[in-house]
Amino acid sequence: MAGGVVEGGHTKRAHLYEHRFTHYFAFTCVVGALGGSLFGYDLGVSGGVTSMDDFLIKFFPDVYKRKHMHQKETDYCKYDNQVLTLFTSSLYFSALVMTFFASYLTRKKGRKASIIVGALSFLAGAILNAAAQNIAMLIIGRVLLGGGIGFGNQAVPLYLSEMAPARNRGAVNQLFQFTTCFGILVANLINYFTDKIHPHGWRISLGLAAIPALLMLVGGIFCAETPNSLVEQGRFDEARKVLEKVRGTKNVDAEYQDLVEASEEAQAVTSPFRTLLKRKYRPQLVIGALGIPAFQQLTGNNSILFYAPVIFQSIGFGSNASLFSSFITNGALLVATVISMFLVDKFGRRKFFLEAGFEMICCMIATAVALALDFGDGKELSKSVSYFLVIVIFLFVLAYGRSWGPLGWLVPSELFPLEIRSAAQSIVVCVNMIFTALVAQLFLMSLCHLKYGIFLLFAGLIIFMSMFIFFLLPETKQVPIEEIYLLFENHWFWKKIVGQRNQHHGKTVAV
Repeated sequence: MAGGVVEGGHTKRAHLYEHRFTHYFAFTCVVGALGGSLFGYDLGVSGGVTSMDDFLIKFFPDVYKRKHMHQKETDYCKYDNQVLTLFTSSLYFSALVMTFFASYLTRKKGRKASIIVGALSFLAGAILNAAAQNIAMLIIGRVLLGGGIGFGNQAVPLYLSEMAPARNRGAVNQLFQFTTCFGILVANLINYFTDKIHPHGWRISLGLAAIPALLMLVGGIFCAETPNSLVEQGRFDEARKVLEKVRGTKNVDAEYQDLVEASEEAQAVTSPFRTLLKRKYRPQLVIGALGIPAFQQLTGNNSILFYAPVIFQSIGFGSNASLFSSFITNGALLVATVISMFLVDKFGRRKFFLEAGFEMICCMIATAVALALDFGDGKELSKSVSYFLVIVIFLFVLAYGRSWGPLGWLVPSELFPLEIRSAAQSIVVCVNMIFTALVAQLFLMSLCHLKYGIFLLFAGLIIFMSMFIFFLLPETKQVPIEEIYLLFENHWFWKKIVGQRNQHHGKTVAV
């Protein structure tokens, strides 16, 4: 594929692309990846805050009483409160709505504009949450945070994929996941210490979300727009200058010409959302826009990230011990992402999905078995079983962190051609946020009613999604984005649906 492909009248020139490392390229990538820190900090901080006594006393006194009463009900149900989970999930319901506004802004004004708007919205939400005096202020603040996530998650993966050379796209795109994991880890560490600051430690935890938002805002103002977006907006001279700057060479004729030709095809598309439904884009729709974003949440990992402190408290750990345990598991997420960044462009996406999927299935089954044998009806876990669960969850997060975590954003961002890219990324974020919100809203209730069975349910879902990857996803490592469609034309299943592209009056047409 890297050798160049002649298709219907114009030549794919991937073998002629040149690039060198530049500090300017590194700066733009770091700024783009800061969007992940917003997402990650919120993932980490919300679960810790909802387990803090001071927070519960002020906003959810019934949950506080239930947490500390020795009732006959099983410990699985300590935190089953739909208003409490709405505090977490309202952000994701907001994000899924805002991503459609982000799609329009990203397409018309560029990826950079969406990054700046996302940072501003997140900053306002962080300030409002830190100052909250009632549940209404909390929820409104979460909605503003959700706006930041909607814009950031829509634009940042596209920004990173378009800035990166094809050869290093996997590692560069995973900066988003790396900063997400780093944000989670920092949030857990902050929660560990603010839990001891009474009565306003939770305000510090929520308010510190303003720091990554400020960094992304300032960085977004000074970073460059992507060459792809500039070409899409008709700013051709500026696009070439940026491409030369981020590639570190004047010899960008081949890549620039491919961008211009891709843009010319994209300009013919007046309704990108309707275009995405066409038969020739069916693989991208099913795999990238619907399947992978939904499955990323159904692994069960974000349930653990949302509620790790709550889960560990529910299964017998004390308050500080639970926060510390969740800090350890999120450390595993950061380490796994670094492993994935260095190896994903060497071993490929499919191998990481499948190998880690097997480990995740084993971990979920082991967790269910341990809880079934030694937990429930007021019993506390023995120390040996508690340590075993921490280790198993650690291994589960380690597997997720090098597979569904980073690849859940990387693979969709590299599947879509330019003409449907911003629209498709909105669907990706929307589907991801729908399932994130549903999991956040329903997990504690499911834990209460299904008990250890919730982990068996996740194991079954991971088996299904691993089969989905095995049969339907071709390997995309080191394939230029504008050549991805060729993988589906040669895939054993998808070629029956998308057909081949033939020459017709010097242009490519799908049959």
